[in-house]
Amino acid sequence: MKALFKTDDSWPGLILRLTLGLVMFPHGAQKLLGWYGGFGFSGTMGFFTDMMHLPWIIAFLVIIGEFFGSLVLLVGFLTRFSAASLAVIMAGAIVTTHISHGFFMNWFGKQQGEGYEYHLLVIGLGLALLMTGAGKWSVDRLIAEKVER
Repeated sequence: MKALFKTDDSWPGLILRLTLGLVMFPHGAQKLLGWYGGFGFSGTMGFFTDMMHLPWIIAFLVIIGEFFGSLVLLVGFLTRFSAASLAVIMAGAIVTTHISHGFFMNWFGKQQGEGYEYHLLVIGLGLALLMTGAGKWSVDRLIAEKVER
């Protein structure tokens, strides 16, 4: 328990988790709720299972992980678990979809798909949070203080 929640009262953890949470929230909301032009839960499940041939449990975990993982990062709860989950999801996205399109995002519409540079940034933020913890103003910090007593 201590290792999962332990964090200091520093700014880097706060900045990392707010950045990752804010960047991932719209992606999760697209997949779960259909916001921001997304397909919603049913459409995303169908795409992942029918078109990409992912097992339903993997598709479900990606949707739930991106949406709820981003929310819990914003409050700093289960930060290490959520950050690791998002890093794994992005590694999976690189391997299954984006590596064949190269490194760069499709800024000018000249590629068939998006490259993996964005995904590497998410992995980097996730790994940094694994090491630092949630930082300032986090639920993890409150829990860690209770566990230490």
